[in-house]
Amino acid sequence: MWLEKTANLIGRVTHPIVSVLKSIAMGILVLMMFLTAMDVIFRYVFNRPITGSYELIEFMMAILVSFGIAYCAVMGGHVSVDLVVARFSEKTQAIIESITSLLSLGLFILITWQNVLYIKENFHSKLESAVLFIPAYPFIVVVAIGFAVLCMVLLTNLFRYLSEAASK
Repeated sequence: MWLEKTANLIGRVTHPIVSVLKSIAMGILVLMMFLTAMDVIFRYVFNRPITGSYELIEFMMAILVSFGIAYCAVMGGHVSVDLVVARFSEKTQAIIESITSLLSLGLFILITWQNVLYIKENFHSKLESAVLFIPAYPFIVVVAIGFAVLCMVLLTNLFRYLSEAASK
């Protein structure tokens, strides 16, 4: 069926991108742990914390969350309560999952679009961090990229669920 073929096509494009973003997120997580540990050691042993470590952790967290959320969606790791839905037939479950995916896709398209508008606003305002004077807009670009990839994953899921609903 064309829905399943479309889902597979989008999935073949999306999965390598998600894999790269996941690898970047894992590297950022390692850097965050190292920076936090070094900041604590420097603070208590040498009485000299790393200047701007809090800001760096904040920026790294933006990268980590926005790049990790698409991987979580691919793996089906998001929390879902299916106490009632599990009692329905497979076709009804697929229809409910299709509706949920459509609503989620609409929400994250809106979030991505607003992030793109926010990038322009922050670029022109030249917003910087308080201590290290790092511009904020590149990290907003990263968040927008992460949510755009999430939209692709949700679109893949939507086509898969629609295909399941149509075939059952």
